[in-house]
Amino acid sequence: MSDSRLAGADFVRAAACLMVVAHHVAQRISPDILTPGQQGLAMGVQMFAFGVAAFFVLSGYLLARPFWVALDKGDPMPSLRTYAIRRGARILPAFWLNLTIVFVLSFTLLGTPFDGPLLLRYLSGMFLVADFHWLTWFPVEFNGPLWSIGAEITSYALLPLCLWLLFKLPFTRGWLARLGWVAIIGALLGLQLLALRYLMPDANLRGWEYGMVGGAKFWWPNYNPIAFYAIFAVGALAAGVQVKLATLRSGWFDLVALGGLGLAIWALWAGFPYPDAYGWAGIPYGYPWFPLGVALILVGTPSSVVLHKLTELSPIAYVARVSFGVYIWHYMLMEIVRVLWQPRYIYAGMINAGAWAWISLAVVVMSFFIATLSYALLEEPIIRWARGLEKRATPANPTLSPAAG
Repeated sequence: MSDSRLAGADFVRAAACLMVVAHHVAQRISPDILTPGQQGLAMGVQMFAFGVAAFFVLSGYLLARPFWVALDKGDPMPSLRTYAIRRGARILPAFWLNLTIVFVLSFTLLGTPFDGPLLLRYLSGMFLVADFHWLTWFPVEFNGPLWSIGAEITSYALLPLCLWLLFKLPFTRGWLARLGWVAIIGALLGLQLLALRYLMPDANLRGWEYGMVGGAKFWWPNYNPIAFYAIFAVGALAAGVQVKLATLRSGWFDLVALGGLGLAIWALWAGFPYPDAYGWAGIPYGYPWFPLGVALILVGTPSSVVLHKLTELSPIAYVARVSFGVYIWHYMLMEIVRVLWQPRYIYAGMINAGAWAWISLAVVVMSFFIATLSYALLEEPIIRWARGLEKRATPANPTLSPAAG
């Protein structure tokens, strides 16, 4: 099986993208105009915030796989220069463009006062350190989902550092190396417990009623780079397992993938009605059960008999291809609609279901349109250009996949 074509990855990426968009859209309708059954459905859709965790698991899975292949063969670690070039080319141009556009719009068109904290947040995003403190967790106003990009980039940096330990220890090969990675995940959980104890912010201006910075202060330290690297690391472990099983094909793997889907759905149900659904060590999104469910999908699907075909359909591939653009543009469009046209398009604000539906549909369609243009005119050309920066030709591998969705 080709290292560059892993069945199930596009399915997870597309599903995660649609989950996050649906989560944000569902937030905007008032529960007061819904029947009890409809209220339950809307609250269930808001649980799709778990899509963020699916993105992190997928990223860890795709990016760790070449390292596991090299480790098992006894080869040196893959080129970190190539790794950094590919990650930067895939993520940074579109992220920086969106970050800058939203930053400028925030104090020109959308009415946010230009001040020191606003500039600090923007610069922290540009220099990829926004996730290190609650004050800068949201690097700009009007585009909340950008918080995850900083946390994911930190995970990109930590992944080869932790895998380097496995390469340096002579006894960490085969399944023993996977056990070593489990120990690393355990250490991350310990660090997260320390963060919960020692990094808790004070209560002053802490809460969503105080805006995005107040909301970030409310999230912190449950939401912090270590917590999301722990989610990412589950995907890296899945890659290690899948590499060991990659030559196999059996209907049993269909059952493994379906079992993972069932576990992920159960984790959504178990966390209802709280979209954060803090799990082990206070890590959000039903940790570790939801990430493990996604991991099982990624482990089982490449070796499955039926599911590997169903997850490679062209509509799924299209959504996966443009998912990063959809992720970074959709919320900005929602906020522009709110500020410039429909002030009720806020959290639980829409009292006309028809207007909510048409506005939301228009936002989603426009998001896909912009994302498609972004991929064709910006992202893909830069990915091709970045290939020329590599010192030597290397086989295509999943590090080019749009992991941040």
